[in-house]
Amino acid sequence: MTVAVPAPRVVAIIGASGFVGRVLARTLLEGPRTIERIVSMDVRPTDVRDESGRLVHEELDVRSARLGELLQAHQVDTVVHLAAVVTPPPGMKRNEHYAIDVDGTHNVLESCVEHGVRQVVVTSSGAAYGFHVDNPSWIEEHCPLRGNEELTYARHKRLVEELLARYRTNHPELLQLVFRPGTILGPTAKNQVTELFQKRVMLKVMNGDSRFVFVWDQDAADCMAKGIHERRAGVYNLAGDGAMSAEEVAAVTGAYLLPISADTLGSMLKWLQFFGFTDHGPEHVPFLRHRPVLSNRALKEEYGFTPSRTSRQAFEEWWRLSTT
Repeated sequence: MTVAVPAPRVVAIIGASGFVGRVLARTLLEGPRTIERIVSMDVRPTDVRDESGRLVHEELDVRSARLGELLQAHQVDTVVHLAAVVTPPPGMKRNEHYAIDVDGTHNVLESCVEHGVRQVVVTSSGAAYGFHVDNPSWIEEHCPLRGNEELTYARHKRLVEELLARYRTNHPELLQLVFRPGTILGPTAKNQVTELFQKRVMLKVMNGDSRFVFVWDQDAADCMAKGIHERRAGVYNLAGDGAMSAEEVAAVTGAYLLPISADTLGSMLKWLQFFGFTDHGPEHVPFLRHRPVLSNRALKEEYGFTPSRTSRQAFEEWWRLSTT
């Protein structure tokens, strides 16, 4: 829906030095000058260059109490929350991962409410729906959020969405625009999903729906920018048209597709994890076996945004760029 509130003037991007954050910052800088300032917030410096002087960077951990002070100091009216751990670095403990993903989101929402922020834009994930055998063939936004308890990323995204739902009820004055993306691809994309596609052998779990949905990074940024400029609210899946099966992915990459039973894969992961060859245990079998396949019907028909690339086009372009 569109809400009659003043146009955004100062936008803060939390997680601005990340993969999507950098693309979004550039997109907003190139957009309408109604946005007077873009505040980049991250624990790392930004490599986005701005000759106009509209971009400022603040070193910040999403869990920090300084967040509220910075929102007030810069008179921020719109917050984009992108800070999350997709692939945990070696040695990261579970409580630290939780603190960044879930406690960090709580800090963002509390700070926004306390300092009068008008709108918060949050990237959740299709993983919030969970990896389940009874997932619909195409998942729409009304489907239940069942992020698997045993899969840290999916569980955290579900908990974040539960937190967002409580704030929508208790603080309706803070507009929420929430996106549930499929795998976001772009020239610099690198995560646990893209790693699957760069191996010479690609596993396909038998008796499972392992289709993938993709969205190009610039499409994701353009979609968010539209919602910021138009002050939109709502919850939307974010993916290109269509999906790709494991067979279709392997046909593009040239990988050998190895069918494997869920029990065999679970046993393999158990031993590989035991001997320290992987951090992934048997609990990760559903990640490959029952992927959530996101419908973008509401994104196109209700939100009014059609990604420029289909899932296949996004994947083919990423593969071409990653191998040249």
